[in-house]
Amino acid sequence: MRTPTVLTAVAGLVAATAATGLMPRAPEPGPRQSGDADLAATVRAAIDDPRGLRGIAVASVDGGRVRVAGIGDRTPGGPAVEPGTPFEIGSVGKPLTGMLLAHRSAAGAVDPDDRLRTVLPEVTGPTGEVTLAELASHRSGLPRLPTGPATLARTWWTSVTAGNAYAGDDVDRIVADARRAEPDDDRGAVSYSNFGASLLGQGLAAQAGVGYPELLRRDVLTPLGMTDTVVAADPADLPGGRAEGATAGGRPADGWTGAGYAPAGIGVWSTAEDLGRLTAAMLAGTAPGADAATPRFDDEAGRRIGYGWFTSRYGDREIVWHNGGTGGFRSYVGYERATGRGIVVLANTAHDVDALGLRLLGVRGDAASESTGLPGWIGAGLALAFTFLGGLSLLGTARRGADRLSVLSAAGWAVLYLGLGHRLGDWSVVPGWIWPLGAALTGVAVALAARRWRDLPVVAGAPPWRRWTGAALSAAFAALAVAVIAA
Repeated sequence: MRTPTVLTAVAGLVAATAATGLMPRAPEPGPRQSGDADLAATVRAAIDDPRGLRGIAVASVDGGRVRVAGIGDRTPGGPAVEPGTPFEIGSVGKPLTGMLLAHRSAAGAVDPDDRLRTVLPEVTGPTGEVTLAELASHRSGLPRLPTGPATLARTWWTSVTAGNAYAGDDVDRIVADARRAEPDDDRGAVSYSNFGASLLGQGLAAQAGVGYPELLRRDVLTPLGMTDTVVAADPADLPGGRAEGATAGGRPADGWTGAGYAPAGIGVWSTAEDLGRLTAAMLAGTAPGADAATPRFDDEAGRRIGYGWFTSRYGDREIVWHNGGTGGFRSYVGYERATGRGIVVLANTAHDVDALGLRLLGVRGDAASESTGLPGWIGAGLALAFTFLGGLSLLGTARRGADRLSVLSAAGWAVLYLGLGHRLGDWSVVPGWIWPLGAALTGVAVALAARRWRDLPVVAGAPPWRRWTGAALSAAFAALAVAVIAA
């Protein structure tokens, strides 16, 4: 074997060996646990694949008895999850808003058929004509979120960077968005809408003359003894001792806060203990606004919806439920009236727990997953593409590159692509050992480029100014990529 070939192979081997120490690893629940030991063991046995999970808090309700347990860690290598550890619950907050409607309707303060404009006069135009019941049951015809280039760009960016998707969305902003919005032709059919749920909650709060967090605390949380459930309107309001959110691949994720979307579950934190109390009270029919769970309208696939709560059939079994998902958390609350059993599952990664919740209820099936951020197949694609793309590009440039400038640019991008793959890839779907293979390919390409370096001019081909301009633009894009990695 020729010496250059041996050196190239060695370069690839060295790169792969060095990269093994940095190999991305999806989180898994650690061995620590707290609370009811039997429940913790049951939860571990029900997890079909632990990759992508880190910490889990669970409450089990059976015949009015509530048991709670925690497994895994709040943060990487940090404190253990306990039954009282606060988790971001996302859209599990929507049923709480639905319960507010049912409770205030029973008290005669509002009527479900009232128009939005009667409780929130600032909302004029077509959106003001939708009813409170339509908002509570996702039948308003309003979009999931207000549409527009800025919203789409922010949604994409926060999905990539695991940032706060609702930063700056206060009450004034969603009211302004509501004045510009128009229900579509699907009004009357169930179409999930964070926007609609938020307008409902803000309208109820305005009619009551208080802010949404205060109304929720006064009418629902305090009567149920849910003292550890809070609405964080901004980062300063986040509860102490909370779990840290992360993507399914393990990347830290910012908490979602935005006062305008609080009624949709944005910024709502709770514990397995508190949600266990909620579930027990819903089963007993003693929760304020418990009638919100009564199924009133048909949804797809045989599912029905009340005010925020869904009801699904699995054979001869009927489960009332809702789930939640943010950039770094997943949640599931479900119960079965016929058996008096209920379950709460909270997790501090963006790994769906709906199926786990159903298994813990003894049901074989799937709840409708509320996926947020990048879908799993996109995260897997990013892992594979970025891991190998840079090395392949540099390999081609090393063989055909006309000058040092092109080789240097390709080498820089090869390293950056590896970093992007490590940072953005969903390594709970793609095996982490693939990343060192990409590093090996890059190492081989760097070795080939080094062999050609002396024989290449600094700049060749197009006019030098054009080549240097292209290099400057490439460096600018590289700086943006670094910002994505660091974000």
